[in-house]
Amino acid sequence: MGEDESQPNWEGKATIELPSITSQQVWQVLQDFCNLHKWIPIDTCYQLEGIQNQPGLIRYCASTIKSLDSDSEPTIKWAKEKLLKIDPIKRCLSYEIVDNNMGFKSYVATLKVGPIDDDEEGAGCVIEWGFVCDPFEGWTLQDFNSYIEYCLQFMAKKIER
Repeated sequence: MGEDESQPNWEGKATIELPSITSQQVWQVLQDFCNLHKWIPIDTCYQLEGIQNQPGLIRYCASTIKSLDSDSEPTIKWAKEKLLKIDPIKRCLSYEIVDNNMGFKSYVATLKVGPIDDDEEGAGCVIEWGFVCDPFEGWTLQDFNSYIEYCLQFMAKKIER
C-alpha cells in the first residue's frame, strides 16, 4: 500500500482561470445543482428529492462505462449527492456523496467562483474545486486529483462556449 492510501483522508483542490468570463456568469451555470451533466463528462444528472438549489436537495448522477472486453456488458456508475450549503453572495456550494456504487465511503466537495483579482468583479474569474474524501480502492490521491483537474478543465471549456 502506497503512502496516499495510508492517509486517513484525501484532500485536494484544483483551480482554473477563465479570463473572458465574469464570476457572476459562471455562478449562473454552477448554482444549478441538477445540471451537472451539462458541464462535466457524465451521462445524466437529475433531482431526486428536495427543493431546487436549497440545502438538502439530492441529485442522481450516472454514466455508462463500457468494458474493454467487447463481450462484457457496460456498467452504470452512479452517485446520489446531497447539497449541503449554497451561498449566492460568496458564490460557493458544498455537497456530499450520500450513496454510490463507485467505492466512495465519504466525499465532500466545495465549488467556489470568484474574480481573478480579489478586489475586482470585472472580466475574468477563478473556479476552485476542493474535496475531502476517504481513500478508495483502485485509485491513488494523485489519480483522483488528476481526475478532478480533468473535470474542471472540461467544465471550463464547456462554460466558455
